[in-house]
Amino acid sequence: MRTIAVVYYSGTHNTEIMAKAIADSVTRHGSEAKLFTPGEFNSSMLDSFDSIAFGCPAMGMEVLEEEHFEPMFSEVEKHLKGKPIALFGSYGWGDGQWMEDWEERARADEALLMYKSIIAQEIPDAIALAKCELLGEILST
Repeated sequence: MRTIAVVYYSGTHNTEIMAKAIADSVTRHGSEAKLFTPGEFNSSMLDSFDSIAFGCPAMGMEVLEEEHFEPMFSEVEKHLKGKPIALFGSYGWGDGQWMEDWEERARADEALLMYKSIIAQEIPDAIALAKCELLGEILST
């Protein structure tokens, strides 16, 4: 059985909805999902998981949340080389540039992006949730 970490920050619960949809899908597809907030996760935990889904909304000028998520991700990303990961999050304005920047950053870290990143504008709609379902399935196999 695979064990998947879903690490997320959510200020409005939109990214949390996505995180829970991914975790539920992982479980439905026969693997174990563990949900973490940024304060509960660090690089010493990376080897305990087969893959990790990181979720963060766009903040400010389309950047990762700076108080909780960014410090955790900055610490973890130094250890992502060769690690299977996925990225997801929500936004309220802009065009999703924060996610493109985050993908580029993950590629520079030599992480293995398992699926195209999932973004939802505001509350995740049926399409975004279907993508979360598919991501959970992919991470479980």
